[in-house]
Amino acid sequence: MALRVNEDNFNKEVLEAEVPVLVEFYSDSCVPCKQMSPILGDLEEEYEDKLKIVKINVNFDLQLAEAHMVMGSPTFLFFKNGEEKNRLRGITKKPELIEIINSIL
Repeated sequence: MALRVNEDNFNKEVLEAEVPVLVEFYSDSCVPCKQMSPILGDLEEEYEDKLKIVKINVNFDLQLAEAHMVMGSPTFLFFKNGEEKNRLRGITKKPELIEIINSIL
């Protein structure tokens, strides 16, 4: 299951990560976010040592969402070496996520 990240550990878990990171900004009440959960779980297994997947709850960590200009849930940010490399918003098909992941690995 994806690690829950907040303002306290964002730098360590995302910006300083040794592998690329897929960050999902989500909300507990967001139906599309819930639909994305199994896809993210599959990706976690498939990219186990090559990619880290973390989740940020926009209801509890609004400052992080605002700092990264997240306007809706779900929003996916892709980081490598501490820099945002790509982003997607809304329900997303697995092949589209894989294409971006492979492009940053």
